[in-house]
Amino acid sequence: MTQQIATNVHWHHGEVTREDRNRLMGQKGATLWFTGLSGSGKSTVSVALENTLFEHGKLSYRLDGDNIRLGINKNLGFSAEDRTENIRRIGEVAKLFADSGIISLSSFISPYRADRDQVRKLHEDAGFDFIEVFVDCPLAEAEKRDPKGLYKKARAGEIKNFTGIDDPYEAPENPEIHLRTAEMTLEQEVDTIIEFLKTRKLLAVD
Repeated sequence: MTQQIATNVHWHHGEVTREDRNRLMGQKGATLWFTGLSGSGKSTVSVALENTLFEHGKLSYRLDGDNIRLGINKNLGFSAEDRTENIRRIGEVAKLFADSGIISLSSFISPYRADRDQVRKLHEDAGFDFIEVFVDCPLAEAEKRDPKGLYKKARAGEIKNFTGIDDPYEAPENPEIHLRTAEMTLEQEVDTIIEFLKTRKLLAVD
């Protein structure tokens, strides 16, 4: 748990409320948290989902693992401690997006269950929807795809602390959405998520 170090700081409330922003956007802010092995299809699904939401007049924003590590988290590596801090920071960013009324599509391997649970708690304590999307792909299939050539490098010992090879992946036990990417088409995956968002009434404001 990260402790608050700065003193004499207080949350400054504005006059525009969360409900005001939701009405303006015509949707409710939330976080979809895509977790799964490298190569499982997290980014592919989130890109397709972003396009579909946009076509339906809904605003989302992708928080992709590599993109974040090129910016806000550029000073973090892949040790267990750095992975935890990586997820903590992006959890806080996703929470801000949710507060703004935007649906964030967060695609991170996020291999440790405790880290994902901390992000869930952060959202739920603030009254935001946190939707865990398990992009479930067998290791053999992910390694076969290997879009970035990372598994090959990990097997050769060129990459250390690689999830699924020499670092563990703790699969979600009760994800809100379970996508089996080796058995589903991309269209089916997107449709599954859209239907779930509708049942949660996140794509409209009462």
